[in-house]
Amino acid sequence: MRPAICTSTIPPVREHQAATLPTLVLETVPRASVIVVNYNGRRHLKPCLRSLLRSLPQSYVQETELILVDNGSTDGSADTVAQKFPQVQVIHSEKNRGFGWGNNVGARRARGEYLVFLNPDTIVEPGWLEALIAALESDPQCGLATSRILLLDDPRRINTCGNDVHCTGLTLCRGMGKDRAAFPDQTEVGAVSGAAFAVRRQVFETLEGFDETFFLYVEDTDLSWRARLAGYQCLYVPRSVVYHDYRLHFGPRKTFYQERNRYLMLLKSLRWRTLLVLLPALLAAEVVAWGFVLLRDRRHLANKLRAYGWVVEHWGEIVASRRRVQATRKVSDREMIAGCTHRLAFEQTGEGAIARLAHAVFDPLFYALHRVALALVWW
Repeated sequence: MRPAICTSTIPPVREHQAATLPTLVLETVPRASVIVVNYNGRRHLKPCLRSLLRSLPQSYVQETELILVDNGSTDGSADTVAQKFPQVQVIHSEKNRGFGWGNNVGARRARGEYLVFLNPDTIVEPGWLEALIAALESDPQCGLATSRILLLDDPRRINTCGNDVHCTGLTLCRGMGKDRAAFPDQTEVGAVSGAAFAVRRQVFETLEGFDETFFLYVEDTDLSWRARLAGYQCLYVPRSVVYHDYRLHFGPRKTFYQERNRYLMLLKSLRWRTLLVLLPALLAAEVVAWGFVLLRDRRHLANKLRAYGWVVEHWGEIVASRRRVQATRKVSDREMIAGCTHRLAFEQTGEGAIARLAHAVFDPLFYALHRVALALVWW
């Protein structure tokens, strides 16, 4: 379970780097490395990379390194990038080994002082990169910085302005669906969005990168939580604007990954006695999760059970990973819980009477349980 960024044995990758790149770019140590992980995203890559290249001011062109990690695509997208965008280094993997793995491989090849992670289904505005780096440079305690992410198909509306983390580990898009101007101020948030964020290289290496066990979903929250536990802040930077082709959808394994990864994050991050105090809230979250699966993902009901089974089967590995995370701890569990929200945004998964009923039942319940946890957890 140890992230590959700190291991010496990794699956083979093939790297393409255009011979036409100016020698100056190859010899200059870049200020920032922008890493895009792609899996069959050919239709998104051209507009994404064009916007990225257009967004760079002259002062950043030779200070920015662009890296694409292709995670075993079968649609020819990596070859298209190699042909159309000679400024981009392309790293090929023979198979899809997950979002975290791809980002760790890109980070290992990167030379920049700042590592910037960007989804391929995004479009960036000029100034987005400079704003993220400026936020990191403004405060040594700022470890990660994330963009104002708007909906690509409705740029007036928010996808997420940083993520909120519930006291049970559930992750929520902060401000989803609200007007794009709703969050004008730079502020600390519970977690960054993996769609667009920057991190100091030193912080990323201290945290040992993404946890590759996650494969997909929640890995951005896990990285954020480990950063916060180590004493760093996650900042939302409104001047960094990115448009994301976001749609809520349910793949055949989404419930498994989301639930398993939530359990894994909590088990690694919080003390045993804190988890015991949170047990009533965690059981209430199970009711919410089961209700969601029954209403929206009934075809894949067994994935919820598989998440439980995975935790039991891999308990020894979880405990070993937990020891590594706890060794970096500089922040109390009380601070971690205080930074969480008690409110679940049920409307993000569907409007209507069910969402209103869920708010009426669970908002006061989770508020009370959150307050009880804060009253009891002083460690």
